[in-house]
Amino acid sequence: MPTYQYIAIDATGKKVTGTLTAESAYAARRQLRNRSIHPSSISEVTASKERTLAVLSFVNRPKKKHIIEVTRQLATLLHASIKLTDALSVMIAQAPDSNFRRVLAELRDRVVAGESFAETLRDYPNYFDPVYVSMVRVGEVTGNLATSLTTIASFMAKRQMVASKATTAMIYPVTLIVFCIAAVVILTTKVIPPVGQQIIRSGQRLPWITQQLMNVGHILTSWWVVVVIGSIFALVWAAARFCRTNRGAYIRDRILLSMPIFGQLIRQRVVSRFASTLSTLLDSGLPVAESLRVVAEVTGNVIMKDAVQKARERILAGADIATPLKDSGVISPAIAHMVSVGEKSGELERMLKNISEDLEASTDMVIERLGAAIEPLIIVTIALVIGLIAIATLLPILKMSNLAIR
Repeated sequence: MPTYQYIAIDATGKKVTGTLTAESAYAARRQLRNRSIHPSSISEVTASKERTLAVLSFVNRPKKKHIIEVTRQLATLLHASIKLTDALSVMIAQAPDSNFRRVLAELRDRVVAGESFAETLRDYPNYFDPVYVSMVRVGEVTGNLATSLTTIASFMAKRQMVASKATTAMIYPVTLIVFCIAAVVILTTKVIPPVGQQIIRSGQRLPWITQQLMNVGHILTSWWVVVVIGSIFALVWAAARFCRTNRGAYIRDRILLSMPIFGQLIRQRVVSRFASTLSTLLDSGLPVAESLRVVAEVTGNVIMKDAVQKARERILAGADIATPLKDSGVISPAIAHMVSVGEKSGELERMLKNISEDLEASTDMVIERLGAAIEPLIIVTIALVIGLIAIATLLPILKMSNLAIR
C-alpha cells in the first residue's frame, strides 16, 4: 500500500505531522478522522522521499529492549484487568524516548476511536514486525491479548539474546584487528620514514623490508588512500543496491550459505529463526497457512523465504510442508524429516520448538569454538606483523651503528 504524509490538527488543537499507509488518499483521511485528527494536507510519499523517511525512522526507532520492556509491562497491566487504553496511557508516561512516546500516543488514540489494536500496530513496521502484529491479532480474537503479549515479549527477548551472543563473540577479535591496523598505520607513517630518510641521507642503502614498508607508508599518506577508500565505498554502495533486488538478494544469500564454516553457522541461524518463529505463532493459535505467510516475511533469507512460500502453497493445496523445505537446500534432510514427523503426528509445534533449541545450542557451540580458534590466530598474526615492522625499523639503525663503530 502507498504511504501518505500528512499535516493535521489533533483534538487538542495542536499541529501534528506524520505518515501512514492506506489504499488511497481518501482512506488515509478517513483513518485520521477516526483518530479525531483533522488533516489540513495529505500527499503520497514518493519513492525517494519514502527511502529518506525510512532512513530517518530507522535511525530514530527505539532499541529492541525498550519494545520488549513496554510489551512485558503492557501484558502485566492487562493481566491486572486494566483496560488497554489505560495501560497504553501508563506506557506513554514511561516510554524511553519521544518518538516511541508519540507512537504509543497515536496507538492509544486510534484504539479509543474504535480501531483494532493489531491494525494500528501494522502502520508502524519499524517498531512492530509482522510476527508481533499477527500474535496481537490472535490475542484480540481469542480474548487472550495479555497472554499473547507475554509470549511476544519472551520470544523477542530470546531472539535478542541469540543475536547478542554472536555480537559479543566478535567484540574481542574486531578490537584486536582494529588495534593491529592502527599500529601498522602509525608505525609505517610516523616511525619508519624518519629512520629511513636518515639512512638515505647518510648515503647508505635501505634494507629491502624497510624500503617496502616505507613505500606502504608513502601510499598511506598520499591521495591513493582516498582513491582506494572511495572505490571501496563505491563498490559497497553498488553491492548494497544490487542486493536490494530479488536477483541480488538471492545471489547474496546463496553465497553466504555456501561459505566454509560461516555458511553452516548462518544456515543454522536461519533454520533456527524459522523454527522458533513458526513454533511461537502456532502456539499462539494462528493457523498454519497464516503462520507460514508471516514467517516468510521475517525469515531474513530469500532462499528460505521462497521455500516457506512454497510450503504455504502446498499446505493450501492439502500437501505437506517438509518437501519444499528440504528441496530449498537450506534445511538438512534430517530436519526436514523431523518436520514431516511432526506434521504426521500432529505435534508440529513441539517438534519445531525442539529443532530450534537444538540448533541454538549447536550454534552457541560453533560460536564458542570459532572464538577459541580465531582469537589466538589473530594474536599470532598481530605479533608477526608488529615483529616484522620492528625488524624493518631496527635493521637500518643497527646498520648505522655498525658503520659508526667502524
